[in-house]
Amino acid sequence: MLTDSISATPHHPRTRAPRSRRSHEDSPDTTAAFARLARLEDGPERELLCEVVVEAWLPMAHRIASRFRNKGENTEDLKQVAALGLLKAVNRYEPARGAFESYAVPTITGELRRHFRDHTWDLHVPRSVQEHRNKVRAAHRQLTQQPGSPEPTVSELAAETGLSENQVRDGLAAIGSYQALSLDAELSPAAGDGFSMTDTLGEPEPSYDLVADREAAKTGLQRLPERERTILYLRFFEDQTQSRIGEQLGISQMHVSRLIRESCARVRNEARGRQDP
Repeated sequence: MLTDSISATPHHPRTRAPRSRRSHEDSPDTTAAFARLARLEDGPERELLCEVVVEAWLPMAHRIASRFRNKGENTEDLKQVAALGLLKAVNRYEPARGAFESYAVPTITGELRRHFRDHTWDLHVPRSVQEHRNKVRAAHRQLTQQPGSPEPTVSELAAETGLSENQVRDGLAAIGSYQALSLDAELSPAAGDGFSMTDTLGEPEPSYDLVADREAAKTGLQRLPERERTILYLRFFEDQTQSRIGEQLGISQMHVSRLIRESCARVRNEARGRQDP
């Protein structure tokens, strides 16, 4: 059986070589299974054995995921990300390079950190700026850990982190980019004034009214005779005088004025949904 190659530490006593670091209860003995995986070609048998190994190490992956549980992400989602990292570790592991756990832990941790970097920021922030943000936040915590400590300056944060002052400023700006404020959130809930971010943004835009007026006038303009449309175009788009228009069309300036007045009235009535008088 495939599972014969795997035994869990808390249930099956076994002889292991001394280890310099602490061994966890979720560290199964999969040495024989990995040796067999290394000999197998791609195919159903290798895939099945790989699944067995992943299942054996899954508790360790979940333990690593639990370290990130207080960072605002759903625990089950974190477990799935950790399981993906574990699967990558199992497929890429080479027994000759050392213990599997030494390889799997940083692989799983890296997958979780990539998940936070790529999927949990409300705003897209370059990776370098994210790293600056983490350093600045840690330095800020270090410099203000004593009660009554003053707020550190940019230069003090730069000295603590080893970053330039511009990089510190980028990191400070990125701290507010992890989670965006809702536009419906109250600006000062304690005051109970009921004002939200939306109430402070934007202002009336006259151009919107112009667009609406032009759309409303389209139908009326299309229904005008060609001569009246030409007169309105020359007057309002070419900015020609009524006299000049009259000369081009062979009519008097007074006639042009009357046609403009009547045409505008017809377009206005059409836009308002009324019939021509």
